[in-house]
Amino acid sequence: MDEVPQWTNAQASRKPAWGAVVSMALGVFGLVTAEFLPASLLTPMALDLDVSEGMAGQAVTATAVVGLLTSLLVSAATRSIDRRYVLLGFTLLLIGSNLMVAFAPNIAVLLTGRVLLGIGLGGFWTMSTAVAMRLVPDALVPRALSMIVSGVAAATIVAAPVGSYVGDMFGWRSVFVLATALGVITFVVQFATLPNLAPNAATRLRTLVDVLVRPGVGLGLLAAMLVFAGHFAFFTYIRPHLENITDASITAVSGILLGFGLANFLGSLFGGLLVERSLRRTLMTVPLLMSVLGFGLVSAGSMPAASAVMIALWGLAFGAVPVGWSTWLARTVPDQAESAGGLLVAAIQLAIAIGAAGGGLIFDASGAQGVFSVASIVLVLAAVMIFIGVRPRAVAAAA
Repeated sequence: MDEVPQWTNAQASRKPAWGAVVSMALGVFGLVTAEFLPASLLTPMALDLDVSEGMAGQAVTATAVVGLLTSLLVSAATRSIDRRYVLLGFTLLLIGSNLMVAFAPNIAVLLTGRVLLGIGLGGFWTMSTAVAMRLVPDALVPRALSMIVSGVAAATIVAAPVGSYVGDMFGWRSVFVLATALGVITFVVQFATLPNLAPNAATRLRTLVDVLVRPGVGLGLLAAMLVFAGHFAFFTYIRPHLENITDASITAVSGILLGFGLANFLGSLFGGLLVERSLRRTLMTVPLLMSVLGFGLVSAGSMPAASAVMIALWGLAFGAVPVGWSTWLARTVPDQAESAGGLLVAAIQLAIAIGAAGGGLIFDASGAQGVFSVASIVLVLAAVMIFIGVRPRAVAAAA
C-alpha cells in the first residue's frame, strides 16, 4: 500500500490538492443524498415498518437536529485528532448509517441510523471550509468550495428521482444499499487523496463565543441566516405554487424541479468564479436577484412558462450562496475556521427550520404567493445588512 502523503500547511498553500477537494465533494454528495432520500421513500418505509408517515418523517428531523448540535460541538470534541482521520470517520458513519437503515427491523433502529448520519453530516460540513483552506492556496479557496458545494446540488438532482425510481422497482431498502456503496467509494477516494492535516488551532466550546463576538461575525451570520431562511421558505412551497396557481401537471412539476436542480448545480460552479471577482458584490447581489424573482413569481400568476424560467433562475442564483458564505467565513475567521464553520452550519440549520415553519404559517394564511412575498422581503433585508456591515477581507491573487 502506498504511504499516505504528509503535508504541512505551507506545502498545502503552495500546491493545490484537487484530488482531495474532489474527495470532499464526493463526501458532501454522499451525505446530502442520504439526508434527502427519506423524502422520496416515506410511504413504503412507513408501510414496511408499520408506522405512520409522520413517524417515518422523523428520519429527516433526527438527522437535522443532530446535525445542528454536532456542528457546534465537533471541533472541540475532536480538537486533538488529525483532520484526515476525523473526515474518514464521518464517512464511516455515513456507511454505517445507510447499512442500519437498509436492514432496520423497526423504526428505533432506523432512527438510530439517522442519528449517525446527523453526526457525519454536521461534522463534515463544519470542517469543510477549514479543510479546503488547507488544500489549496488562498486565492483558489472559492473555486475549491464551489466544487465541494456542487455535491449538494448534485444530490438534489439525484436523490429524489433515483430514490423514488429504484425504490419502486426494487424496494426502499435497496436504495440505502446503493447509498452504502456510494459511501464505500467515497471512503476509498478520501483514503487515497486526503493528506494528513494536524489540528492547527486550540478549539474549545468557549471558542464559539469568542468567534461570535468578533467584529462583523455576528451580523454576517445573521445575514446568512436570513438568506437561507428566505430561500427555504421559497423552496418548500414551489410545488404547491405550481399545482395550485399555475395548474401544472405532476410531470411538469417534476420537470421544473429538475430544471431548478440543474441550474443550482451550474450556479454552484459559477459561484466560485463570481466570488473570486468580488465576494461582497456576490453576497449582496444574489439575494437581491432572488427577491426580484420572488416578486416576479407573485406577479406571473398562472403563467407556467414564466414560472419555470424564474424558478430555474432562482436555482442558478442560489447556487452561489453556499460558496459565497463559506468563502466569507474563510476570509473573516481564517484562524478559527472550524469553529466559525460550526456556527455557520448551525445558523443554516436554524434558517431551514425557521424558513419551513414560518413559511407554513404564512402559506396557511395567504398561500404560496404570500410566502414568496415575505421571503423576498427577507432577502432584501439580508442584502441591506450585507451592504451595511459585511466587509470581507481581500485576498492576494495566486501566483
